[in-house]
Amino acid sequence: MAGLRYRCLVLDHDDTVVNSTATIHYPSFVEYMAEKHPDIQMSLEDYFRYNFHPGVVALFTEICGMSVAEMEDEERFWKEYTRHHSPKAYPGIREILEEQKRRGGLITVVSHSYTENILRDYRENGLPAPDAVFGWEYPPEQRKPEPWPLYRIMEQFGLKAEEMLVVDDLKPGYDMAAAAGVPFAAAGWANDIPEIEGFMRQNTPRYFKTVASLASFLFPEK
Repeated sequence: MAGLRYRCLVLDHDDTVVNSTATIHYPSFVEYMAEKHPDIQMSLEDYFRYNFHPGVVALFTEICGMSVAEMEDEERFWKEYTRHHSPKAYPGIREILEEQKRRGGLITVVSHSYTENILRDYRENGLPAPDAVFGWEYPPEQRKPEPWPLYRIMEQFGLKAEEMLVVDDLKPGYDMAAAAGVPFAAAGWANDIPEIEGFMRQNTPRYFKTVASLASFLFPEK
């Protein structure tokens, strides 16, 4: 694979490839809470923080105090909301993915969004189709931060851990990569929250504040 720093990019979806939390997931959350739990109010910044840590499940069960049944109801609402709202890809993402494919590399996705929505977003943004997608429809033990998706990608494509790069904006992606011994790059272009940026800078030498800086890292000779 001449000219490839990593044979396989393992991409998060929301706030890494597409600008979705601020434009879709948070508005959906606000709309649902206003209807079902008007006592629960949360800023966009705090929504980002809690998704970063302790993660989306704990956000609803521990932070918001929702039962499993209530969380399932919110998930149905969110799924219907996202079916009718498509996020935009960040400028420069398409060029990275096209260059990765042009050089014979792989593009995979590990996300807390549903595969059907991920594939729709790739189509509507004119992005190269991913070679594999592992979305929220998988059981909990096969979703990040569990390392199972990375082991499955290694098995499916005959890859070693060092031939892959996880690109993610949140801690569950970092935890997944660390558990599998896969290199990790932090996508820092979705927000300017000091706690998130501080954690990422302390725990990975590959922190990218812009899409362009990630492109320069992946393809330095371009």
